[in-house]
Amino acid sequence: MARKQRRQQQNVEENDSTEDGFDFEDMDNDDEEEVTQQSDDNYEDMNNSDGGDSDYEEPNDDTIGNDEDVDNNSKNEKSETNVLFPENDLLSKIKNKIRRREVYLKLKKEKKESKKEARTARQNEAKSMGEKAQKLVPRTIESTREPDETMVDPNDEDVKEDEEHDEMATYFRKEIEPKILITSSDNPHTKTIKFCRELKQTIPNAEFRFRNRSSIKNMVKAAIDRDYTDIVIVNEDWRKPNGLLHIHLPNGPTAHYKLSSIRYCKEIKKRAQYSSHRPEVILNNFNTRLGHSIGRMFASVFHYDPQFKGRRVVTFHNQRDYVFFRHHRYEFKNNSRAAIQEIGPRFTLKLRSLQKGTFDSKFGEYEWALKRHDSGVNRRRFAL
Repeated sequence: MARKQRRQQQNVEENDSTEDGFDFEDMDNDDEEEVTQQSDDNYEDMNNSDGGDSDYEEPNDDTIGNDEDVDNNSKNEKSETNVLFPENDLLSKIKNKIRRREVYLKLKKEKKESKKEARTARQNEAKSMGEKAQKLVPRTIESTREPDETMVDPNDEDVKEDEEHDEMATYFRKEIEPKILITSSDNPHTKTIKFCRELKQTIPNAEFRFRNRSSIKNMVKAAIDRDYTDIVIVNEDWRKPNGLLHIHLPNGPTAHYKLSSIRYCKEIKKRAQYSSHRPEVILNNFNTRLGHSIGRMFASVFHYDPQFKGRRVVTFHNQRDYVFFRHHRYEFKNNSRAAIQEIGPRFTLKLRSLQKGTFDSKFGEYEWALKRHDSGVNRRRFAL
């Protein structure tokens, strides 16, 4: 009975809703007709306006094409960002250590072969072009050196005036012949004594004497009285020579160097025999004001009148503030070719300080001193 009563009530409510006369579907259709009429009226008003120009523009084929290009560019950018290097991607996926090393060596060999092929191709191209071929200059720290304010031209008039009045002017005027005193620190090791004797053999008019616990100031006074022009003191540490002090007499200057990479005469393969002829001196790449004075100090050690008959040549080559010393004998093969043979010794110098006057550690005035972080971050600035 209860179910029958509920059904009757539901039927009564449905009949009441239909008798009110409101049809929701008809209302929706009427609203749509009103909106379309308003939009048509607004479109006619825009076309019939006095301005004539409207902000509305129909899409062209060009704009559609540009949108497609933008989509393609965005896809390419996404694809480029997702690119991985094959070597890293391949090696990182290999978990076995032995297998990963084999693949690494294989890739390394392929890269080496490709470089060799490119090198041979460049060489063949250079041979085919002959003299017109351009030589490739390797990019190094020395070739990309930044010009310094202190770089000078040796032919400059101001530089020549300074050279006429500096401490080495008497040597270059050929008024005084060089006379060198070579000594070492107290109780020198056999390697230090050997280096001093080979240095004496290389430099003409040089004498090697033991120090006998005398101070540098007393040595300077005694050397001036005995007409020495330079004093060279070889320091040692851990039974190896590691420093060189060069004092030019009588008025200085004094240069202190770090000494490294020593190769004695017997350690050089196929070396030439020594001769007592006075050698020629080559100073290479001393471009700054400081380098110019250091080069003149090196030149003042050797005699200003070389004997060309002996065909001996001593080279001081500056590169990245390291001075490389080499001693060779040369021989002319023909008018355009010459062969060289090293005599020895061989070593490298690094300038630590340049002091005005003779050696004075307390009250001396330093013209230049090496500081660890003086050059800063830029590695292409050099002092010499």
